Amino acid sequence: MHVNITGRKTQLKEAFKEKVIKKVGKFERFFEPDATAFVTVTIEGERQTVEITIKNKGIVFRSEETTPDMSASLDIAIDHILRQIHKNKTRLERRLRVGAFESVQEVEEIPPIEAVPSFDVVKVKSFPVKPMDVQEAILQMNLSGHLFFAFLNAESEDVNIVYKRSKGGYGVLEPVANDED
Repeated sequence: MHVNITGRKTQLKEAFKEKVIKKVGKFERFFEPDATAFVTVTIEGERQTVEITIKNKGIVFRSEETTPDMSASLDIAIDHILRQIHKNKTRLERRLRVGAFESVQEVEEIPPIEAVPSFDVVKVKSFPVKPMDVQEAILQMNLSGHLFFAFLNAESEDVNIVYKRSKGGYGVLEPVANDED
């Protein structure tokens, strides 16, 4: 497994980098040798954030943790990804390495009614979409830690979106042509 370590607003010590490589290396039993782990450490005042993203065969595992201690953030993020893998063990077995499991917000203030909201696009993110079924898209959404996930539906060949419903469960948004001619 390849491990890329990045420090934002900080210079990382070699001892911490070695600790990251050792801890992330424990995931090698689950992933193929060409898997890549990206570890980003950001320090903002007393907040030390560690973000771990592991990419393997088109599936993405992601965890982000913030604590006052960099090592604690790393440990919690590692544990979170391990829990994701074990929680979704049966669904992931066909996507992970053969035999991998044998051994083992802040509340925003509401603007006044007379204020016109600004819809400025501040970021555009491009990503490849691959054909998958709804169950796999939900799994991918949960592993990435997002509340929604866009994917190419293998059955309909349309772009769909799965999302977590606030009252529990999941929803799927499917596009329908407007027939108002």
